[in-house]
Amino acid sequence: MGVLKQGSSGPDVQDLQQKLGALGFDPKGIDGNFGPGTRAAVIAFQQSQGLQGDGIVGPATMSALRVATNGAAPGAGSDTGAGSGGTNDQGRAAPPAPGLNLAGLAGKVPDTVIAQIPEAAKDFAITSNLRLAHFLAQCALESMNFTAVVENLNYSAQRLLQVFPKYFRNVDVNAYARNPQKIGSRVYANRMGNGDEASGEGFKYRGRGYIQLTGKNNYQAFSGFIGEDCVANADLVATNYPLASAAFYFKSNNLWPICDQGTSDATVRKVSVRVNGADPPNGLAERLQNFKKFRQALGL
Repeated sequence: MGVLKQGSSGPDVQDLQQKLGALGFDPKGIDGNFGPGTRAAVIAFQQSQGLQGDGIVGPATMSALRVATNGAAPGAGSDTGAGSGGTNDQGRAAPPAPGLNLAGLAGKVPDTVIAQIPEAAKDFAITSNLRLAHFLAQCALESMNFTAVVENLNYSAQRLLQVFPKYFRNVDVNAYARNPQKIGSRVYANRMGNGDEASGEGFKYRGRGYIQLTGKNNYQAFSGFIGEDCVANADLVATNYPLASAAFYFKSNNLWPICDQGTSDATVRKVSVRVNGADPPNGLAERLQNFKKFRQALGL
């Protein structure tokens, strides 16, 4: 099932409409045509789940629907096509993920994140609870506990000189202060596949997702893997693929072998250095605390 949006039609849309209706979000008909009524119902559902209400049904929304409709009224259907999993703190069955203790994450990770894990695990080699614990520890830190999916570039002049000193030498920093578009365009210009500052690509391909996928080259690589053009529509990384893009980062940067080294603080630090790019990494104490929490939740 691909991305569904206004104008889509067919059995997948009809299944979507059945799910929405079973959950009390009226799609204004179950006819297989994604019209304004279905879009309004999708937006209402997304907002109820803490997702961005864009009316586009991508993997994150589909996963949330699978969790929410598990056990719903007959006719709601399920497109997981798999067996049973654990249960979360709201009594819904967690989506199946062989070998991963997703039930232990209930109450520690948002349901919308848990719902995305099985697909990300399958696509990006999250094959053990140890890998998952390391992965979630880093995602939680980088995304302010799964609340931020787009890089915040709204810096004051003073903060710009602290965070990005080399990019603001010999320029009027006040001309950039509190202007995220200008800041991103300058800071990420002429690197990672981005054009010059005037192109605006530094801002267009700023960090998105739970580990801040950044740069046109990385967006192109992720698009090639996921099968959707996130270069043309960069916001898809934040709205539809926040967890998948983070898992893609781990896999493409060969972080899993480091995660497999164990549960020691030294291993967490190694992973943190690779993710953060600094040594010592920013927020190391919190990364260690996150790992301990998820390690215990996953039964390690």
